[in-house]
Amino acid sequence: MGTAEKLLENMRHNPHDWRIENLVTVAGKYGIEIRNHGGSHYIFSYPGVELAVSVPAHRPIKPVYIKQFIVLIDQAKEKRP
Repeated sequence: MGTAEKLLENMRHNPHDWRIENLVTVAGKYGIEIRNHGGSHYIFSYPGVELAVSVPAHRPIKPVYIKQFIVLIDQAKEKRP
């Protein structure tokens, strides 16, 4: 199990006190698109998945955003070839 998989499992068990760098690592592993145009939010999306998650880059990230991010990852995993 790689770093991204471990991070994702840890997020599932404890959605508190995560950093945007952790989400970027996990997103990269699963082919999630990341948009940030120099603002205070990162937007995570995946082609074919309706859900897009906007996460404030402030530290720590609130659990509600982590839970939405996990749903996006799960839906993206279902769409992957």
